[in-house]
Amino acid sequence: MLLNRRTFTALTAVSVATATVLPSQVRAAGRSSFKAIAFDGFPIIDPRPVFARVEEMFPGRGAELSASWRTRQFEYGWLRTLGGRYTDFWRVTEDALAFAAKAMKIELLSEQRDRLMQTYLELKAWPDVGPALRQLRDAGLRMAFLSNLTAPMLDAAIKNSGLEGLLEPHLSTDRVQAFKPDARAYQMGVDAFGLPKEEIVFAAFAGWDVAGAKWFGYPTFWVNRATAAVEELGVAPDGMGSGLNDLVAFATAR
Repeated sequence: MLLNRRTFTALTAVSVATATVLPSQVRAAGRSSFKAIAFDGFPIIDPRPVFARVEEMFPGRGAELSASWRTRQFEYGWLRTLGGRYTDFWRVTEDALAFAAKAMKIELLSEQRDRLMQTYLELKAWPDVGPALRQLRDAGLRMAFLSNLTAPMLDAAIKNSGLEGLLEPHLSTDRVQAFKPDARAYQMGVDAFGLPKEEIVFAAFAGWDVAGAKWFGYPTFWVNRATAAVEELGVAPDGMGSGLNDLVAFATAR
């Protein structure tokens, strides 16, 4: 959970102490047997406009509010999965925002809440995504989101970025009513692609998702855009880089 706070505050230009990880480092050779890639949402979708808008609305307090909001998002998702009280990521995100504002004693007007939530439907892909996805498609790799985000949230980002037709139907955790890192979530990739785990690369944005995917059995590539430290969870990514060009090299190496 601490990694989420570090990762997202780093992306919004807040100084965070993290261990050094070499940028664009690919730590393991790609394998010719890879046939598909399952993407978490944020290796593709750039979340920074959400947190920029938080700072715009609450000058001087935006970074702290964003960190609290983001951490609580995942805590609520994990707790709801453990407790068998699933609700979709949109609702989790809204609830997390309300809690974070209350915890910081910030008055959050309904109009402000709605505007911040709407920003999630305005997000676009990172600049390196379009060319990389086309390279992966041309290399014969199948691709889909495997994400906690709802299908409408994913649809909006794809449409906003002009990436229609590159990915297969979204594997939102709404399908199985369990957020990652629950094994039911990762199993969606195996079922949808009809491939063994070993032939599916999982592309993660957060260190905890790297661990979850590795525990499940996926070869895992960490798109470590914030150069964050590897989590101390007994596993490490099979490959790691600062952007999708590194993922292309990993997944298509012969």
